[in-house]
Amino acid sequence: MSSSSLRKKSEIALVSKVPYRFVRDFLANLQEVILGTKLSVLFLAIPFAIAAQCNHFGRPWVFALSLLGLTPLAERVSFLTEQIAMYTGPTVGGLLNATCGNATELIIAILALVQHKVDVVKYSLLGSVLSNLLLVLGTSLFCGGLANVSKEQKFDRKQSDVNSMLLLLGLLCHLLPLMLKYSRNSADVFALETTVVSLSRVSCILMLIAYLAYLVFQLWTHRQFFEAQEDEDEYGDGIAEETPVIGFWSGFAWLAGMTGVIALLSEYVVATIEAASDTWGLSVSFISLILLPIVGNAAEHAGAIIFAFKNKLDISLGVALGSASQISMFVVPLTVIVAWIIGINMDLDFNLLETGSLALSIIITAFALQDGTSHYMKGLVLLLCYVVIGACFFVSRSPLNQGPANVVDLGMKSSAHGILRV
Repeated sequence: MSSSSLRKKSEIALVSKVPYRFVRDFLANLQEVILGTKLSVLFLAIPFAIAAQCNHFGRPWVFALSLLGLTPLAERVSFLTEQIAMYTGPTVGGLLNATCGNATELIIAILALVQHKVDVVKYSLLGSVLSNLLLVLGTSLFCGGLANVSKEQKFDRKQSDVNSMLLLLGLLCHLLPLMLKYSRNSADVFALETTVVSLSRVSCILMLIAYLAYLVFQLWTHRQFFEAQEDEDEYGDGIAEETPVIGFWSGFAWLAGMTGVIALLSEYVVATIEAASDTWGLSVSFISLILLPIVGNAAEHAGAIIFAFKNKLDISLGVALGSASQISMFVVPLTVIVAWIIGINMDLDFNLLETGSLALSIIITAFALQDGTSHYMKGLVLLLCYVVIGACFFVSRSPLNQGPANVVDLGMKSSAHGILRV
């Protein structure tokens, strides 16, 4: 629903004059899928990115063009998921959205894992959570407060409370491996790393169970908590009464094709991120934490802000908090499980600075939403928090695979051999 505001109504008068039905249906679908978004001009970046990669034009250019090409693709995946959901019903549609809603982040994470870039995976997933909690929600509350400064904005706290609890559970699963690593004074570094990885894998299984319970809670037992935003919108833009514009199997075909293109561009992004970092003078942590999440969720972000302008905060909060919970409780543990399957040791220890930023962001967001009302000052504070965190990682120049955890490991090894020096 959030990205519906970025869509354009297609005029099919010209397409309807094509005599052959197969060609007519294909052109109609092409018009709806490719030209049915206000971001359609960014599709031009896709062939340029492929051409730049094939001709070895320049790795930073490949990275930049791939990022631009991923922006409309993420919005179109959301559109196709909603189209299929109109045929399957809200339950199956909700499950499909839970799977495909963050396809861009999940594909980038898996491709980075295959190339053993675990730090890029952690930074990008953490950045998605921070982006939703601080940037998207903060901009929505700020813009909504300015546009409705003469009235008090209210929202239903029920769904925000549930999402806050999930985020705190995910934060606990991140904190425990970190505290375990810093609290143990064991000389056996390998045993400690094995313990941390094992704890992370068990925690990820429990997180996935919690997320499945959340889906049952949202789609079956307590649907009324999440239906308020749909009822409200029936009197607004009429999105709740929208009818499908493409066929069921056509939607699946387009969804598979879009996913393939996302995978291709994501591979380009992962392969060229270090080159872009060196050329632009930006750290890999800043690019992964700030740029990648903004691009992957640009369409949903814009939609959430537009609905906040219309004083429909329930929709904006559902997008921001729902996406943050989905990343934290579904994509992150699923990535750790996939790494386990392919033989890569990835844990939930995101290092001290990163985990501290996540903890403070969740706490600040929970405080901002505790009274069920909103004004532009809350949004401004959340935005400034995001700017401060971004500035911190902008000046941070830690190389890949060398975070605080490795410093602790080095100290343990040195102390074990009696050669630790000041």
